[in-house]
Amino acid sequence: MANRAGFSVVISSRAQKKIARSWEWYEVRQQGLGDRFVNEVLNKINLIEQFPERYPTRYKFYKETPVAVFPFLIIYRLNKRKKIVRIVSVFHTYINPRKK
Repeated sequence: MANRAGFSVVISSRAQKKIARSWEWYEVRQQGLGDRFVNEVLNKINLIEQFPERYPTRYKFYKETPVAVFPFLIIYRLNKRKKIVRIVSVFHTYINPRKK
C-alpha cells in the first residue's frame, strides 16, 4: 500500500497471522463478525497510512492505536527515511501487556 505522502505499509507475518486467527475466532462465534473485524483493522491501517505520525509513541519507537469496536491495538513502527510504516503486531488488549 502507498499513499499520496509516499508512505508504504508493510504488515509483518506475525500481524497477518493474528488477523487471520482473530477473523476465524470471530467468524465461528457469529457469521460476518470476522469480516467486520478485518474491515475495522483495514480501516485503521488506512488511517495509519494516511497520517502515520498521528498516533502516540508508547514504547521506544513503537506507535499504537486502538481498533474501533474490537479490543485490539495496532502496533507499528515508522521509518521516515524509507517512508515505510511497518505493522508489527495486532494485539488483543486482554492479553498481558508485556507480550506486546
